Amino acid sequence: MKNQELRELTDKELKDRLEAAEKAYTQQLIQHSITPLDNPAKITRDRRDIARMKTEVRARELKLNK
Repeated sequence: MKNQELRELTDKELKDRLEAAEKAYTQQLIQHSITPLDNPAKITRDRRDIARMKTEVRARELKLNK
């Protein structure tokens, strides 16, 4: 997911996507520990997407406090 797409989302949509992505990431790690994934690079990509979403959430929080 690109940064521009994240900026266009509302706060609620962004938090919902973040929550869903974190749940999916956790499940993916569990599955990977049991049986290796076909594409282990997806774990890295998902982790970075979650970080992008958290960064946008935090930027919005800071913007509101100013």
